[in-house]
Amino acid sequence: MFQPGDKIVHPMHGAGIVDSIVTKKVNGVTRDYYILKLPVGGMVVMIPTATSQAIGVRPVVPAQEADRVIAAIPDIQVDMTPGWNQRYRENMTRLKSGDLMEVAAVVKGLSRRDEDRGLSTGERKMLHAARQILLSELVLAQGSSYEEMELRVNNALS
Repeated sequence: MFQPGDKIVHPMHGAGIVDSIVTKKVNGVTRDYYILKLPVGGMVVMIPTATSQAIGVRPVVPAQEADRVIAAIPDIQVDMTPGWNQRYRENMTRLKSGDLMEVAAVVKGLSRRDEDRGLSTGERKMLHAARQILLSELVLAQGSSYEEMELRVNNALS
């Protein structure tokens, strides 16, 4: 169980800091929830404590792991399926895995495709979300600014 102040990652929303643990009644069921404050965008997410592991909530990676992910981005091999619907499903599966390297692969693949052919509206939204998930965790892991981390990731992508 996480405690207030812990840095954690929600696979579909990104990294944040547990602000508190509250008991709320939602849809007639009383449960405990983590109140997760996301530094990027200022969003607040309520995560049921009982199902957080099943959702894929995990601690933020250590700083050394974040450095390893950034260093690995140029070497990530990305094969994009030609059909957009299959590609979208594959990328969504990668994002839901919660694995930071998989998220980086989605960012790299969609960025390359955007440069080559452009993206559909759905894939453009997915790229934006994947970048936010990746950057939010790297920022918290490294203790750096969003702008600094965005520059490092952009340099790794080019």
